[in-house]
Amino acid sequence: MSLTAAVAPSVSSHPDVHIGRDNWLFLTGGSNDVQAQYGMPGFPRAKLWRWRRLLEERTRRLARRGIRYAHVVAPEKLAIHDHGFDGLVVDPARSPAVRLERWLRLSPARRSLVDLVRPFRARARDTALYRHTDTHWTFAGGWLAYAEICRHLGVRPRYDIAARRMGSPHVYGGDLGAKFEPVRCEIAEPCLFESAARRVYANDLITAFEAEGRGRDAHIGAHAIFRNDSPEADPRRLVLFGDSYAHHTANDATGTLTPMLADTFREVHVMWSTSIDWNTIGRVRPDFVVSQIAERFMVEVPQAGFDIDKLAALALARKGF
Repeated sequence: MSLTAAVAPSVSSHPDVHIGRDNWLFLTGGSNDVQAQYGMPGFPRAKLWRWRRLLEERTRRLARRGIRYAHVVAPEKLAIHDHGFDGLVVDPARSPAVRLERWLRLSPARRSLVDLVRPFRARARDTALYRHTDTHWTFAGGWLAYAEICRHLGVRPRYDIAARRMGSPHVYGGDLGAKFEPVRCEIAEPCLFESAARRVYANDLITAFEAEGRGRDAHIGAHAIFRNDSPEADPRRLVLFGDSYAHHTANDATGTLTPMLADTFREVHVMWSTSIDWNTIGRVRPDFVVSQIAERFMVEVPQAGFDIDKLAALALARKGF
């Protein structure tokens, strides 16, 4: 059995998930109506203009501070693994990430955009970059995204990360597989790896969830800091704003950006947010800033005036802590 083969496919269906070949599951619906974003008219032109203005402002402000900036969109599985559709009609050329790249071609913000669609599509035929039962990356997908970000920032990626992986293949039912009864599962290769990076700070939102044994459930408003004192670490500082494709806590079944970046730089600050906290930028004075967003969430253009501490306090109050 291959590492991505189905363990026990269920016979049930789900209105938001397309079942493709070989247990490939694709998110098509949900609150963001994912498949519709790839159709006509698809992702709204007005929001593409708003994204262009937002990224131009970020690029200008960070350039004035001498900070190298990278904005990266985590493409939908629909845009990458189309060979697994089996009957699903989607036009990958209508991908919001692809359209954003076109809208930025004559903009100064184009130099800040990291294109993942092209390198992902180039590798997807021979390598599973997403989990079969999940919307998130495999280790290979996470490492490829990480390497493209490093290349954009002019930093050499750590090529030895894969050799330091720990654990063994195990049964895994991802966020899409969990929508079925019974859960659709696969065999997932290990994604954790040995690293000199250590978490040196976690805000109250993270620690409150950790006290209940569910630290990975701390989402919007989470803030963590990682320190890496290895002589092999790049001595510079990076601030990462992202979502579940970044994540402050490593997952043993999916590849995420934070552990790989923390393994690379002396200090990494990660905040679960699509907005940029300019007060944090001023206080930390990083060498690099990376903003990451899942393609399906681009429909919600980030707001200005974001403050990570206020957002965390609001999230804590809403959760009843």
